[in-house]
Amino acid sequence: MRIDLNDPQQLTLDNVRLLLASASGGVHNQLRVNRAGEAWLSQVVGGREIDGLLFRLETWAAGSGCVGEVAAADERWVLQVFNVLKNNWPTPASDYIDMY
Repeated sequence: MRIDLNDPQQLTLDNVRLLLASASGGVHNQLRVNRAGEAWLSQVVGGREIDGLLFRLETWAAGSGCVGEVAAADERWVLQVFNVLKNNWPTPASDYIDMY
């Protein structure tokens, strides 16, 4: 799943919840945003394959509880991820965000 940050109707709490729920917590994940404004969860993590990215968050380690159904049910976490997207598009504080 991808969220188009250019479309205010796509950047919603419900879509962030769906995005988080769509990923497997058994593998590492990283929230990435490209220059076109697409946000998605990638299993290519860290500093690998970052050409074309506007920004990325820290890697969420497998088993950390940051993605999956339980993470998606955590209203506070969903709001935190929503806010980091909203506050850093289209002008991110950094190309790598680990404090949010």
